[in-house]
Amino acid sequence: MADIKKLEKELWEAADNLRANSKLTSQQYCMPVLGLIFLRYAWGRFKTVDAQIKESRAHATGRQVPIEAADYTKRGAMFLPEEARYDYLLNLPENETNIGKRVNDAMTALERQNPQLAGVLPRTYTDLGSDLLRETLRIFNNPALDEDGDDIIGRIYEYFLGKFAPAVASDDGVFFTPKSLVRMIMNVIEPSHGTMLDPACGSGGMFVSASDYIREHGGNPIESMTFYGQEKVEYNAKLCLMNMAVHGMNGKIKSGDEANTFYSDAHSLDGSCDFVAANPPFNVDKVKSEDAIAAGRMPLGVSSINKKGEFSNGNYLWINYFYSYLNKTGRAGFVMASSATDSSGKDRGLRETLVKTGHVDTMLYVGNNFFYTKSLPCTLWFFDKGKPEELRDKVLFIDVQNYHTVIDTTHNEWSPWQLKNLSAIVWLYRGQTEKYSELLDEYCAEIRDASEAIDDEDAKKALASVTSLGDFPAAHEALASFIEKRKEQVKKTVDAAKPRERKLLRESLAEEISQLEERLTVIDEVLWLTEKFGAGTYADVPGLCKIATQKEIEEKNWSLTPGAHVGVPPQEDDGVDFHERMGEIHVKLKQLQAESNELMDTIFLNFEELGL
Repeated sequence: MADIKKLEKELWEAADNLRANSKLTSQQYCMPVLGLIFLRYAWGRFKTVDAQIKESRAHATGRQVPIEAADYTKRGAMFLPEEARYDYLLNLPENETNIGKRVNDAMTALERQNPQLAGVLPRTYTDLGSDLLRETLRIFNNPALDEDGDDIIGRIYEYFLGKFAPAVASDDGVFFTPKSLVRMIMNVIEPSHGTMLDPACGSGGMFVSASDYIREHGGNPIESMTFYGQEKVEYNAKLCLMNMAVHGMNGKIKSGDEANTFYSDAHSLDGSCDFVAANPPFNVDKVKSEDAIAAGRMPLGVSSINKKGEFSNGNYLWINYFYSYLNKTGRAGFVMASSATDSSGKDRGLRETLVKTGHVDTMLYVGNNFFYTKSLPCTLWFFDKGKPEELRDKVLFIDVQNYHTVIDTTHNEWSPWQLKNLSAIVWLYRGQTEKYSELLDEYCAEIRDASEAIDDEDAKKALASVTSLGDFPAAHEALASFIEKRKEQVKKTVDAAKPRERKLLRESLAEEISQLEERLTVIDEVLWLTEKFGAGTYADVPGLCKIATQKEIEEKNWSLTPGAHVGVPPQEDDGVDFHERMGEIHVKLKQLQAESNELMDTIFLNFEELGL
């Protein structure tokens, strides 16, 4: 994964240099800079897919048809005409005096090749000096932009907005949706075909993740899925179209006043969607009730209206919309402020109506620090109008506020294996035990593959022989033991090295230990899963998950807060006698108090001797 913070810093420094040496305002230089990032990212994906196409053709026999643009789009990339390729611009002759025109021409060529980008890409590069633009092109030639599977454009876009105009970046609760949350939504709603809507689509991360999910499961999103989006902020809508295009996707995206979801069903999709996925702005106020009610899509009822004739909180408007847009078998997954699961007043009545439909599928509570620029908890809501009859009376509640990977002090995420584990809980709830079994097989294969990098015979044998559930504990013990042994060897090796060689040697060996610990983490994750669900039998786990009936939800006053249903995990007995330990603490406290009194007496005596 790209070091996104380092990448942001480097790209921002380039953009800030561009601003300092031009006469452009923030609004004027924001899109040109993002356009260059888009061009660079598009080229990275193009290079990867181009190599794949040529590799597959190298092994083909018989007559071959010419390579076409469609060969790139079906692999998730955009075909780039030669004059629109980043390396072409990067390698322009030093005596080229109008690089701005060349970049403008590149954007024009892309719009010709991709009609959905018409009028979207910036073409104001002649306003920038050639020398400065050339240097910016070089700085943006960063290998991290070749990373696949990450909505890098969306993340960098939000970061840049935060630098360009802080008021815009946080307007109305709008912020970038972290990749692991988006992926979790896809894992639960399982997009495959038909119509998908995101009525608050931002930079298009939901669409990109849905497309990735479909490809990973053997489908072709270009042929099987139609993507619709609404986004009232023009800049965001342009980024969405750019993001989709760079992944070889098409979408019908509307923006501006006609795309304000509170007042418009811009695509006339009410009751027609197979899938809805969104991260809407939370807690929006001042929504004009008369106009919103006239726009319809409120099958659950109308939430509270204040004396000014406004909805003072738009959360249940969004929940209404997501439910209303679904067809008879549709699924929805969305991010929502955690307060919405237990809000009172009319919201409770709407929630009761919703639960009684039998279409609430899963509620998943997410802890703090998942959002990129905000430190707030949220809940993932999932609807399924096609739930089987035996599940209509039930809702799966999951609380994973303490289950995540810490990236840094302000940022958590779910690792790919953690995402698989959370998905496995949903599979077992749905009775999809075959998927759970396939995941265990995947774990076994991953652990066996890890044995190839182990040079300790005992650890190698333990990992290579993993074939079933019972083999995981022994593999964990063997690998953990080997890592500790290897750490001791590393310390001795570094200490014995010449001083000038120690730094490089320490870094090299530290990387080796890090890779071993990553492999141990894989076994940690499968143990986390199998200690709770064994070979594939669902069970309520206190503090983690519970399948609650509608009657149980009613007893909780129609609360959909996962924590209210899953309870708290059992406390492990640490083997310490409480009363004995409290006695020890009391004795120690009296001792410290006596020492404190003696110290104070000494200090006052010293003051007296000094005449103070």
